Amino acid sequence: MHRHVTALAALARDPITRGDASLWLFLSASLLSILGVFFTPDVIGMPLLAAAGALVALGVVLRVAGAPSGPLGRRKLAGLISGESGACIVTDAGGRVHLSTVEARHRLPVSRGHALSEALGAVFADPARAISELLDRASEGGAATRLCRSPQGTLRVSVTRASARAYLWRFDGGGDWVSPAGLPMLRATTGGVVLSVNPAARALVGGVPQTTAELGLDGLPPDEVVATGLDTADGRVWRGGLRLAVGPDTDEIYLLPSAPPPIACGLGPAESEAGEQALLETLPVALLELERDGHVRFANGRARQLLELAPGIPANLCDLLEGLGRPIRDWLDAVAEGRAPSRGEVVRAALPDRDTYLRITLDRHGRGGGLVAVLDDVTAMKSLEAQFAQSQKTQAIGQLAGGIAHDFNNLLTAISGHCDLLMLRHDAGDPDYGDLVQIHQNANRAASLVGQLLAFSRKQTLRPEVLDLRDTLGELGHLLDRLVGERVRLRMRHAPDLPPVRADKRQLEQVVMNLVVNARDAMPDGGIIRLETEFLHLSAPERRDRAEVPPGAYAVIHVSDDGLGIAPDKLSKIFEPFYTTKRTGEGTGLGLSTAYGIIKQTGGFIFVESVPGQGSCFSVYLPAHMGPVVAQAPVDPGAEEDPQEGGVVLLVEDEAPVRAFAVRALRLKGHTVLEAANGEDALDLLEDDALAPDILVTDMVMPEMDGPTLAAEVRIRRPGLPVLFMSGHAEDSMREARLRLDKAEFLQKPFSLEMLAAAVRRGIRAGRDGS
Repeated sequence: MHRHVTALAALARDPITRGDASLWLFLSASLLSILGVFFTPDVIGMPLLAAAGALVALGVVLRVAGAPSGPLGRRKLAGLISGESGACIVTDAGGRVHLSTVEARHRLPVSRGHALSEALGAVFADPARAISELLDRASEGGAATRLCRSPQGTLRVSVTRASARAYLWRFDGGGDWVSPAGLPMLRATTGGVVLSVNPAARALVGGVPQTTAELGLDGLPPDEVVATGLDTADGRVWRGGLRLAVGPDTDEIYLLPSAPPPIACGLGPAESEAGEQALLETLPVALLELERDGHVRFANGRARQLLELAPGIPANLCDLLEGLGRPIRDWLDAVAEGRAPSRGEVVRAALPDRDTYLRITLDRHGRGGGLVAVLDDVTAMKSLEAQFAQSQKTQAIGQLAGGIAHDFNNLLTAISGHCDLLMLRHDAGDPDYGDLVQIHQNANRAASLVGQLLAFSRKQTLRPEVLDLRDTLGELGHLLDRLVGERVRLRMRHAPDLPPVRADKRQLEQVVMNLVVNARDAMPDGGIIRLETEFLHLSAPERRDRAEVPPGAYAVIHVSDDGLGIAPDKLSKIFEPFYTTKRTGEGTGLGLSTAYGIIKQTGGFIFVESVPGQGSCFSVYLPAHMGPVVAQAPVDPGAEEDPQEGGVVLLVEDEAPVRAFAVRALRLKGHTVLEAANGEDALDLLEDDALAPDILVTDMVMPEMDGPTLAAEVRIRRPGLPVLFMSGHAEDSMREARLRLDKAEFLQKPFSLEMLAAAVRRGIRAGRDGS
């Protein structure tokens, strides 16, 4: 009986036998039978002892059948691997771990009772399939081997079938890839006190922590891979999986890569890192990795292209950007400390040769206040915004000019008109004559200022005609010579095949004079101004600055100088109203904006090219006129005087000062004037059929009944009566009303006495000739 108890105890100590449920059943029944002998009579005890002996014999048979075959028994195998210096593991036929050496546990995150494939994720691309294939080959041939090559060396994985249920695995070589220096691992007590950290883990976390809680590694579930992120020593974030292997006295925590690179037929860690670097380089998104002070740790290809960074040369983001409205460093600190949201900011790249606007989105990255930045080129969007802003400025100036033009021009008409009346009663020798001249000149300057506002907003009155630029600029040459002074010379050169253009001659001359005067002012020490023309034919659209010139024939005027030039940051502003680079009192800032408005209203384009210190060149593109050229009839000076007596003028003007001046001016010229303050009063006058006016002179904008409505009502009562419209607004705004009436003319305010008298004479003559 003692032999039976000893055999059962030996079987119970066998770790492989302990896993067999059927063997445990026989052992339990045998023990119960033996114990029953001591408490039962001999008649019953002897059969129980015989049954126990049969159960023990059956257990021994089962044990022998399941024991390892060959010369290595179970205890010899356990003794052999416990003394091995290499990495050895014993698994069953399904690949589940039963025994492992100390070196194996150091090199691989193996756990008893778990599948070996779970510990070989860093060795095989598909560990479960690789383990199954090796087990099948070992089961058939007794042994199997597989070599796994990587830049760190060759890892030899071999498996030997020790029995039908036991397989011995050995791992040799492999460099540091699966060595303690390659796979980060920490050993700690069950209470979380760190006992040791291998070199790979020390390099990763930057030293040896006191507890696992310092790294956020406490509370891990045993034998499960938990995805997490750790702050590394270089400020980056390591992302991967954590696995806790529970031991009797100490725990082992392994840091597993989130996507282990396959060694057998894939990339090693160095190749994987190089692949990630290549991927970042080719991304169409500009990426920067920054330190908190703005130092650039990493910039991919797109970012280097946007910021014009040379590879290998240190750079700081604070020196590369401008226009945030506060120091870039303050913004970096605010984002690093979480005081500012991670939203995009639009800034200007500090590039000397071009304007580049970037939207930069910052976010925290890693330990130590590291930052990651995503850059987006928004230069095109900023250009559209600038065009929209310029359009809004033009519209605002136009609305302002249009709003004040009528009232302001009424005041100027009254001032200059009454000044004309006073000058008729004073000769040049009168002491007050000089004062009257000053009043008249300043009134004209004020009228010119309003005209410039209207020109910029493209709401002035243009009287286009077909022009030969060679003749027009030639006639202007004498005046330009006087404008440029003695220290500046003007040189003119014309293309022989220059086509005619259709433009307002007076306004075009103003554009050229503005450009020449600016060129003169840009050369305070003297120089040469070149005024040149050329014929240009575009077969395809030409993109210049923010405009696109359509295909066609153009006559181009170039005005260039060798002066101071214009800074690149000011080029986009020079055509804005009231913007000037001159000192206070030297310019209104309306010269170039006026030129811009005139050329755009004519249908042309104006561009500028400038290099600081080398000069500027303004180019005016005017569409070539393809129609017939009609010669202008010479003006007969005597034709202005009407040999017949003055006519009857029905004058309608709601502004009393303007009406008083016009009445006196027309009466001085021999006309009979019927005056009315509004449209209703004028219609009341016409109720008298005896009144037969020769012309209706009316303001366009009046309360209750405007000028065009009044003219239509008057034509019902007096068919064919000539009409002369007066207005402080531009003629274009009244063109539709004029087109509805024949024998209708327009007189722009402010006007002089002679201008009013001449317009009335022409209207009366046209009415009498038509009748």
